[in-house]
Amino acid sequence: MENISEPYTISYPDITAVADKEGGTVELIETFDCAGGALWAGHHYRRSPLVREIRVVGRTQRFLLETGCVNLELVGSHFPAGISAVEVTDDEIGISYRGMGGGGVGASVCRATAHGVLRADADPSGGGREAGSRIWLPRRERVIIGVDDTDTPEEGATWTLAHNISRAMEDEATRYLSHTIVQLFPVPYRTKNCVGLACEFATSDADGLITRFAALLEKYTLSEDTGMAAFRDFDPAPLRPFGWSVKRGEVARDDLEAIRPLLDIRMEGRGIIGAAAAIPFATRYEEALLLCSGDG
Repeated sequence: MENISEPYTISYPDITAVADKEGGTVELIETFDCAGGALWAGHHYRRSPLVREIRVVGRTQRFLLETGCVNLELVGSHFPAGISAVEVTDDEIGISYRGMGGGGVGASVCRATAHGVLRADADPSGGGREAGSRIWLPRRERVIIGVDDTDTPEEGATWTLAHNISRAMEDEATRYLSHTIVQLFPVPYRTKNCVGLACEFATSDADGLITRFAALLEKYTLSEDTGMAAFRDFDPAPLRPFGWSVKRGEVARDDLEAIRPLLDIRMEGRGIIGAAAAIPFATRYEEALLLCSGDG
């Protein structure tokens, strides 16, 4: 008969977090192994006063949080688990979880043993007990890299190259979070489908990440028109008007000047328009894939 070493524990494969520059807002990104447990937590955690929004992106669940500390009035079945504290220092982000019964197991040992956790204090859990944990994660910043025009009519595909480079970026300082294909307006000089790519990272070494990404892109691109731009901030919303304009019609190079101060541009071929336009659609998949007629 087979043995299970930890029959009542499921460790989260990875937990990471990014904070805004002021340290007042955090996005907690939990990679989950058990979808049922993760979605149960998301359903109940949204009742926590510190939680603004919860969404699932691929195999991750993301919690948009505000900093603070609250007492959770937990009630079995109705509000059995939640997030009770969010702390941000210069180098670390602290998250405190509380839960009852099985929710206490998830709130304690399951998260305390996740990859990415620097250290943790976890209560004994299981049965009908209330338990929790306080975990500390490296403070990281969000970087979104936009790429366009790496292929030719004969060979290549930008979406595969961008993904493979992004995978190569992962190390202890950098987590590769998401890959978004963004449909752009089909201009006459497109290769075929006219899409840009947005690759999202959580990192504590933004300069190194962007430089390494650019080096591999320069090495493997097949086009002389490649564009690459990086956005370093918590929320790319200021780029959305430009992004929508590129989805709705052909945009002149001069239109890029309005957003140039927000970007770290590393390759400025013709594809820079699509590269910059893709960035604000990172993880916004329905909008990203929308094909506009030009007047929509």
